[in-house]
Amino acid sequence: MCAALVLGLIAWAALARRLAPLGNTAQDQFDVLIVLGYPADADGNPSPTELARVTEAVREYGRGVAPRIIMTGGAAHNRYVEAQVMARTAEAQGIPAQLIFEEPDARNTIENACDSLRIMRSHGWQSAEVISSPSHLARAAMILSRLPLQWRVHAAPPVEPEPAGGSETGTIVELLKTVHYLVWSRQMEPCNL
Repeated sequence: MCAALVLGLIAWAALARRLAPLGNTAQDQFDVLIVLGYPADADGNPSPTELARVTEAVREYGRGVAPRIIMTGGAAHNRYVEAQVMARTAEAQGIPAQLIFEEPDARNTIENACDSLRIMRSHGWQSAEVISSPSHLARAAMILSRLPLQWRVHAAPPVEPEPAGGSETGTIVELLKTVHYLVWSRQMEPCNL
């Protein structure tokens, strides 16, 4: 019985991930890019995943997708604030500091989205392209689909090859986080705007 329940939850999460939308608009230009946080390394430098997300945001900015960037993420996994590390990295890649907005408090993807939406509303921005790792986008899209904004997700390709088994591990972790989102977070952690 318990095994069947677990398998049912995993199947539900896998199906929800497969059916997750990529956006709710066909527009090609947005008010802002949002880069979802990821932990820095133990020395406070951008981890490869963090660097990939920022580098892709810099590319999208250069392509004219949006004129500004929100970096979102607190010190959720170590003492380094993800948004600050990502902002420094984007500045080092040529993005002017005045075009980078930091959201330094979020501890998870729901808070990344909700806190970024608060920043957007304070500036009158209505639309965002949200950048994250490919395995993270489905869950992020499920969260974004419940928020009042125009959005699409955009994958950040890795900056270095994945270690053997690395992408499978990331996919399994995201599948389990999706189960948690569907069963608990979606109802118990609403976006209080």
